[in-house]
Amino acid sequence: MKTISDALQALSDEIVACTRCPRLIEHCREVAAKKRRMYADWDYWGKPVPGFGDPEAQLLVVGLAPAAHGGNRTGRMFTGDGSADWLIEALYEFGFANQPTSTHRDDGLQLHGAYITAPARCAPPQNRPTAGELHNCRPFLRREIELLTNVRVVVVLGRIGFDAFWRAMQELGRIGLDTRRPIFSHGARFTWDPAQPTLLMSYHPSRQNTQTGRLTKAMFHSVFAAARKLVDDGAST
Repeated sequence: MKTISDALQALSDEIVACTRCPRLIEHCREVAAKKRRMYADWDYWGKPVPGFGDPEAQLLVVGLAPAAHGGNRTGRMFTGDGSADWLIEALYEFGFANQPTSTHRDDGLQLHGAYITAPARCAPPQNRPTAGELHNCRPFLRREIELLTNVRVVVVLGRIGFDAFWRAMQELGRIGLDTRRPIFSHGARFTWDPAQPTLLMSYHPSRQNTQTGRLTKAMFHSVFAAARKLVDDGAST
């Protein structure tokens, strides 16, 4: 009998083999060939990057896309870059990860009750996937949402993650077309149906946000503290 883990692995294999967006595939391969000097001895992944985490996750984290020298280098979402440092530390702080760092695929990181994904699976030039590329990738997000049946809380990191999740849920019929769409803002919380997960919004922990002070550690951790409480309260009812 096929398990959720089996289905997620099959989906991951399909994502890695995807070639729907020639611009992105070319960019990933070009970055992998040129490398960054500090990673000259790395064998870059250079392909689409699947989501990862606990198949029984109650928390779903939706980011943006693999970083050129992060996920595109290591082959795992939020691994090997500054955004990863912020996210995994927060997940560890609130009991969703077994360690506070994410540096490479074999570093021992395990997520507990959490799953990490993104609306774009390839590293885009200037971190900006096109609308068409996001459309091409959205079926993968929809399928993850369908497979992760225990999710009670979704944290979207940035407006693109929010838009992608909202559209995917509408396409799945889990958000009515007449449901008023909330305005994206850091720390916002939205519940539209008791049978559906609570949505929490956060700025993305990109360097642009963290180095300018637009997003502080306290602001970021407050979102995951709220996620932890929602998961725990739901689990106890």
